[in-house]
Amino acid sequence: MEQKNEKTENIEGMVDNIIFQNEENGYTILNLNSNGEDIICIGTLVGVHPGEELQLIGEYITHHIYGKQFKVTSFLPSTPKTTRGIQKFLGSGLIRGVGERLSKKIVDYFGADTLKIIEKNPIKLAKIPGISPNIAKIIGDQYQQKQELRDIMIASGEFSISPSMVLKIYEKYKENALSIIKKDPYCLAMDISGISFIKADEIAIQQGIEKENPNRIKTGILFALNKFCSEGHTYCPLNILQSKAIELLKVDSILVENALMTLQSEKKIILKIYEEKSIIFIKNLYYQEQDIANRLLALSSLIKSEEMNFDKEIVETESALNITLVQEQKDAIKSALTSGVTIITGGPGTGKTTTINALLHMLKKQNEDFLLAAPTGRAAKRITESTGEEAKTIHRLLEITFNSKSTLSKLSFNRNIINPLETDILILDEMSMIDVSLMYSILQALKVGQRIVLIGDTDQLPSIGSGNVLRDIIQSEKLKVIRLVQIFRQAQKSAIVRNAHKINHGEYPVSNEQGTDFFFIARNIKEDVRNTIIDLISNRLPAKYKNIDIVKDIQVLAPMRKGILGVKELNIALQNTLNLKNEEKSEYEHKETIYRVGDKVMQTKNNYNTPWELYSPSGLVIDEGVGVYNGDNGIIIDINKNLGIVVMFDDQKIVRYEFNQLDELELSYTTTIHKSQGSEYPIVIIPLFEGPPMLLSRNLLYTAVTRAKKMVIIVGIRETVNRMIDNNKEVQRYTSLMHHLTQSL
Repeated sequence: MEQKNEKTENIEGMVDNIIFQNEENGYTILNLNSNGEDIICIGTLVGVHPGEELQLIGEYITHHIYGKQFKVTSFLPSTPKTTRGIQKFLGSGLIRGVGERLSKKIVDYFGADTLKIIEKNPIKLAKIPGISPNIAKIIGDQYQQKQELRDIMIASGEFSISPSMVLKIYEKYKENALSIIKKDPYCLAMDISGISFIKADEIAIQQGIEKENPNRIKTGILFALNKFCSEGHTYCPLNILQSKAIELLKVDSILVENALMTLQSEKKIILKIYEEKSIIFIKNLYYQEQDIANRLLALSSLIKSEEMNFDKEIVETESALNITLVQEQKDAIKSALTSGVTIITGGPGTGKTTTINALLHMLKKQNEDFLLAAPTGRAAKRITESTGEEAKTIHRLLEITFNSKSTLSKLSFNRNIINPLETDILILDEMSMIDVSLMYSILQALKVGQRIVLIGDTDQLPSIGSGNVLRDIIQSEKLKVIRLVQIFRQAQKSAIVRNAHKINHGEYPVSNEQGTDFFFIARNIKEDVRNTIIDLISNRLPAKYKNIDIVKDIQVLAPMRKGILGVKELNIALQNTLNLKNEEKSEYEHKETIYRVGDKVMQTKNNYNTPWELYSPSGLVIDEGVGVYNGDNGIIIDINKNLGIVVMFDDQKIVRYEFNQLDELELSYTTTIHKSQGSEYPIVIIPLFEGPPMLLSRNLLYTAVTRAKKMVIIVGIRETVNRMIDNNKEVQRYTSLMHHLTQSL
């Protein structure tokens, strides 16, 4: 509650400190020093830093708790003029790596000319001991970028674009950002994640762009097509695209039809007719699926002659590894040794890992080079642990290149058609996670004469990205597929394995038996489900298993993101139980999420530019690189108000996040079942309550259960478990890879 003084006033002064700033909407509370008086100012003050001089227009109000404040309606910033202001400005976190101490050294040396030197001739900073010419250039470049960004934020205020979105726009277009916003706002919908066509449309309307503008209609169609394909499809039936475009654009159908023809003539979309139905492709996805089919078929043309007595070598391998292989495993190994393309598929406990180990043993005996890879860091680590051989993430294997302007559709790898991988055979695990774009890049890095083995479980969830690569390959029946179906005796002892296969075959799981590793706890109220999960993690499980790490060893997997049993609310509840607020633990709030030292977190999107470092126990940097990937898990080890948040990931890599990067990082005491693919956890807890059938399916439950190594605990309603098992209807994906494989000559 506030009382207004009903009088507009102008005040000016220096920002002493920022008390609060919402990065999403720019709402700020700051302390302004005006002629020796400290004034609390509130309002939308985008891009403001301590030390800056501000001219503010607004009115004084009296808050019923906080007292007198100045409510800002508009402001004009200027660079600080005093050495005190300059030092505070530079040391505020404005420039990464320049803290209070370095700021003082710079200002002590250059005085009131500091900012002029940084802007006009930053190389002079190298005169200061400890600042190299390279660091001087970085400081100058960052200062220039921050000034450009601030100017763009202020100028774009009329369009009601949030500061976090302005930052994304600036990172994409740099100094051209404001020009793009004003002259071609529809680019934003296509290029900037988080800006919808509707938002771009609002900006365009402010610029006077008409509803029937051809560019508006074409962009709306492309936006609708991209949005449809972001749900896993590689094309959209024409009738569906037309209806979605008309709904989005609110224009006559003839205008949409004309725009579709124009887009086709401009080669921005591809129209094909499959089974007498017209379908529309995003251009790159069409050519990627076509190329995948052609390259797989070309690789499969290789039939390598046997250079050894296979039966004899298999016996020797079984003896050396102390294993017994069944016929289907032997068939898989023989195919991998002699065929250009081999697909090995099977559920848990069917001997996929044993098959890989036997294959690697025989490859070594033949002096053949091999490479092992998987889509995620966790999956690659699991292969390394089970084989004793180094496995890499696919992105690392292909040597992704650093490019500050790179986007998902324009990734580049050092390993490609010109510079292929150096190996005789490439073995890829967790194939169900690999989408069309990544599979295309993998095959670009192989040449005819090299072999590839694809390993995966088609009954798990398909890739998050576009396509259904593994399933399409298998269903085409054009390539060698070995199905591992026998559950081995050791695996049969695990109720997790037995129940996973029961679920997969439409049977209800058996739980709570003596000595079991599969439990069901009935709870019929959502709050009781949540409270039971908290009690399990904080009390019951650690009391029974003394060596358990309750943060790292236990993972809650939720079917949904929203609601009391969704990812967000369960994360808050578990954070408040497992990592309580503590004066000794730094924390930072971003968009209603509190990040605290000690929190378990997950990277939620591929970021190919983020640098990481690997340290020795003595604190020396022993490796460094770029790239943090969707699904990577870690622990927050430090939060610094100037430098951001520091995370140590499971592979011991250290990553520093600036606060404006936190949209990519979320708490992960609970995560979605989709995000867990490719990972394994000692203990998995699954909350299951009522929900829409499309979110509660058999393969979702199967995927969740097969993430557990030692224990599964389902908490919730038994009928929901049964309904999920009965619901074997898969969400249809429109893809063309199988068509390309079957139609190729």
